[in-house]
Amino acid sequence: MKSNSISCFLFLFASLFILISCDKVSSEDIQWYSFKDGMDISKTNNKKVFIHFWANWCGYCTKMAKKTFKDPEIITFLNENFIAVKVNTDKEKDIASRYAVRGLPDNWFISEDGEQIGNLPGYVPSDKMYLILKYISSDSYKKMDFNQFLSTKK
Repeated sequence: MKSNSISCFLFLFASLFILISCDKVSSEDIQWYSFKDGMDISKTNNKKVFIHFWANWCGYCTKMAKKTFKDPEIITFLNENFIAVKVNTDKEKDIASRYAVRGLPDNWFISEDGEQIGNLPGYVPSDKMYLILKYISSDSYKKMDFNQFLSTKK
């Protein structure tokens, strides 16, 4: 009977540990919004929008999801400085058409007032994405091109 109690206790402890670990992982992800919600929240919070166009069949989209969007620096920076929106082009063709998405992945930056800043097509590794996010969030794109911005970071 004593052995059963210990086994039950260990099982409950292990289950609790797994639940806590799963919760921690999910809270360390990018807060993605639907297009409509993201655009509405952007207006309310006066934040720029980062839109990631993707599809299930897109290999580079999967690579970005597993690498770029799992990088702790990218997660923190996007969550703090942008409203992150994910658009599945197979399900939301009208939105993809509005942004003239021709290939995947495609990443768009939208200003606080809803104006298109620009897009970044293709796979983007974490180190490059971080610099671009800083460039856009700091409004440096209004004063200099990206190469000039990079020269200020050396």
